[in-house]
Amino acid sequence: MSTERVTLGKALNLGMRRALEDDPSVLLMGEDIGTLGGVFRVTDGLQKDFGPDRVVDTPLAESGIVGTAIGLALRGYRPVCEIQFDGFVFPAFDQITTMLAKMHYRSRGQLSLPVVIRIPYGGGIGAVEHHSESPEVLFAHTAGLRVVSPATPGDAFTMIQEAIASPDPVIFLEPKARYWDKADVDLGRTTGSGLDRARVVRQGTDVTLVAHGPSVTTALRAADAAAQDGRSVEVVDLRTISPLDTATVAESVRRTGRCVVVHEAPTLYGTGGEVAARISEECFYHLEAPVLRVGGFHTPYPVSRLEHDYLPSVERVLEAVERSLAH
Repeated sequence: MSTERVTLGKALNLGMRRALEDDPSVLLMGEDIGTLGGVFRVTDGLQKDFGPDRVVDTPLAESGIVGTAIGLALRGYRPVCEIQFDGFVFPAFDQITTMLAKMHYRSRGQLSLPVVIRIPYGGGIGAVEHHSESPEVLFAHTAGLRVVSPATPGDAFTMIQEAIASPDPVIFLEPKARYWDKADVDLGRTTGSGLDRARVVRQGTDVTLVAHGPSVTTALRAADAAAQDGRSVEVVDLRTISPLDTATVAESVRRTGRCVVVHEAPTLYGTGGEVAARISEECFYHLEAPVLRVGGFHTPYPVSRLEHDYLPSVERVLEAVERSLAH
């Protein structure tokens, strides 16, 4: 076993390095990912070690990046595309949702498109406009795409390898505010819990907090704060937004009788609404309170000096927990 304490960003780098070493059909594509190593330096050193034909600096054209990746996948490659920031993915939205997501189904399974689209997403870094979006629900609504988001360095290391090995197109959402979070990672592993499984990351008995990506840390901090007031809060990390692991969440809610869903994207029409609907169906006779949601507001992402008022805070999560317990 080779365990190292690394950041989430470094874990992604090491996971992609492993994939490049193990499979010659894997290649990376994106703006400034080669010599620069990407805006967040997640691909740092990979072009030096694997060459410009496998770590490709592309033109500033997201639609072209994804369109080229689709062609490469049809020829037997496994492209991993980096979209520099979440708000820059929309020029490629047509390619992703009308071509990448649908070709396998429309060809009756004859065509396979093992393409990974890496997207740094979410807020909390004080960025300018179009650099702090949470577009996960737009992709989750599109059949044919896997949509996943690691919350820890350990998951980042294994999930990027599992995404690259997947026969399906994967939208791989990287919580940019957590790139510098550190944890011990077993670098001998190539697989973890899979791309389709949620995980209980903190045991509790009173309320279930459900979160994904950057909001998992917020949920855990809220659970710590609630414990000081004698509240026992269970935290479930979804890990994958589509397909949704309802079974793990429902098992937790049946134990606690209450559920609060947290995410940075706007609450209206967000992932939390789907979780709430499924839990209401699956756990109706176990619920002691309505499923509550805590998320961003239904506005464009604000300027950086206001983002901490916009994003779900520990205080807002705790207020929802208390409302749930008051029923």
